[in-house]
Amino acid sequence: MESSLILITGANGWLGKALIESLVLRVNSCQDLGKHSKGLRIRCLVLPGEDTSVIKGLSDEIEIFYGDITSIRDCKNFTSNSRGAILFHCAGVIHPSRIKHFYDINVNGTKNLIEAAIKNRVKRVVAVSSNSPCGTNPNNNHLFDENSPYNPYMNYGKSKMMMELAIKQYVKKGVIEAVIIRPPWFYGPHQPARQVKFFKMIRDGKVPMVGLGNNLRSMANTNNICQGAFLAALNESANGETYWIADSRAYKMREIITTIEQVMEEDLNIQCAHTRITLPNVISEIAHGFDASLQGLGLYNQEIHVLSEMNKTIACSISKAKSELGYKPMVSLREGMLNSMKLIIDELKQS
Repeated sequence: MESSLILITGANGWLGKALIESLVLRVNSCQDLGKHSKGLRIRCLVLPGEDTSVIKGLSDEIEIFYGDITSIRDCKNFTSNSRGAILFHCAGVIHPSRIKHFYDINVNGTKNLIEAAIKNRVKRVVAVSSNSPCGTNPNNNHLFDENSPYNPYMNYGKSKMMMELAIKQYVKKGVIEAVIIRPPWFYGPHQPARQVKFFKMIRDGKVPMVGLGNNLRSMANTNNICQGAFLAALNESANGETYWIADSRAYKMREIITTIEQVMEEDLNIQCAHTRITLPNVISEIAHGFDASLQGLGLYNQEIHVLSEMNKTIACSISKAKSELGYKPMVSLREGMLNSMKLIIDELKQS
């Protein structure tokens, strides 16, 4: 990194912690990026009251700022004295209690942050978006690329689309550099409780399989995302561009579940039930209807929303990132799942 200051929002989250570890420890997937500049400082924005012991323990050069991107004052304080800095914007909400939070945080919070970054002369923002602005693929053979039109999936997708459009307007005005990256389904260390629950459902044979499980899902190991994010920050010609960042290929849903079972049994000595709760495709369509109705009332249910996607293909091409950024995803599904589950093995062995 040419800059001596790195700013990270959502630093105490899944991807935020991975970014900090990659910068400080130079994990395997990021070794080809070279050494960071001498005296690199990492400034982290986390929500008030959060436990920051993990990120504080990684380096003495980490500065913790407590605040919320929905507060313009907090954003200004966080970005103060940051001329020439690189900002990795990871903060966002994916499973809120109210639909309003999508727009308060993902859209208005991002605008607050970038306005403050412009005022304080931040050089470049690397903003983490999602697959959701493009919705779901029309069939199992289709892959999204950067020319795919917006077709947002529910309010989360709409909020991320609005975030992307706002960022593009700032770039068009020439007031700041910005690159948008679109990682799909995350996996990797520091996963939230919902991912641990998914692993346990597979262990216990209670994971739902909608249809035959042949629908494709692109996934993104967090170390692979870090590599893509750093390359987006370093490449001068990437300004104003959008990149899909994912593993080297998409996986069938049944392959994802089977791989997780193999890791548990063959690598971690955790016995799996090897059963599925088999559901017809219509169940996801019914869940989609319930999800849309709830969201229309301003409400959100995580389980219903996830079930509505279980039979969908959500897959992307990473060709542009590979050709323009030199992106080379190095972590495979099996390796990534093993590294992820090693850190929670005690939880996985509990009932």
